[in-house]
Amino acid sequence: MNQKNSLGLNKCFLDLDNPFELFQNWFEEAKKKEINDPNALALGTANKEGIPSVRMVLLKGHDENGFVFYTNLNSQKGNEIKENPNASMCFHWKSLLRQIRIVGILEQVDKKTADEYYNSRAYDSRIGAWASKQSSILKNRDELLNSLEEFKKKYKDKNNVPRPSHWSGWNLKPSTIEFWLDGDNRIHERLKYSLDKNNNWIKSLLSP
Repeated sequence: MNQKNSLGLNKCFLDLDNPFELFQNWFEEAKKKEINDPNALALGTANKEGIPSVRMVLLKGHDENGFVFYTNLNSQKGNEIKENPNASMCFHWKSLLRQIRIVGILEQVDKKTADEYYNSRAYDSRIGAWASKQSSILKNRDELLNSLEEFKKKYKDKNNVPRPSHWSGWNLKPSTIEFWLDGDNRIHERLKYSLDKNNNWIKSLLSP
C-alpha cells in the first residue's frame, strides 16, 4: 500500500509548503526516467483577441523567480506574448504518470541572462537563431538553407557569434502551480499551490 503524506496524498507529493521545491524533486525524477527531453513542456499563449495556441518548448532554467525558455521574439509565440503576457505551461511525464501545470505572467529575461544562455549553445544553433525568421512563410526549403550558409560565412569564428536582438528568453512568473498524479479508475490526485496577495503559497486539494 502506498504511503501517504499529511494531506492523504501519495508520498511523492511530499509535505512541502514551497511548490518550487516539489517541482525540483519531480523534475529530478523525470530526468532519470523520461527517455527524451524531460524538460519538454507545452506552452499555451493567446493573442490580444484571446485566440489560443500551444506548442512544445524546452525549459532552460528555473528557480523561485520562475520558469525560463528561449525563442525568436518575432515568432508567433513571441508576438502573442508581447500582446498578452498571460501564459501557461504543462509538463507531462508518462514514465512517472505525473503532470505539472503552471499559470502566470511572462516577462523577458535580461540581456545578460540571454547572452549567457545563447553563448552556451552549439555553433549551428546560434547560426540558426540568425538564419530562421521563425513562423514566417518560406518560398521553399532552399531559402532557409541558403540563409544558414550566408550566416556561417558572416560568422566564421565559432567563438564570436553575437546574439541577435530578436532572440531572447521569457520567464513565466507563476501565480498557480498544480501537481497531478495518475490514479486508478481516473481517481487522480491533485495538489494546487496558489499565490495569495501577500505572496504566500496556499495549498488546496482538488477533486479529480
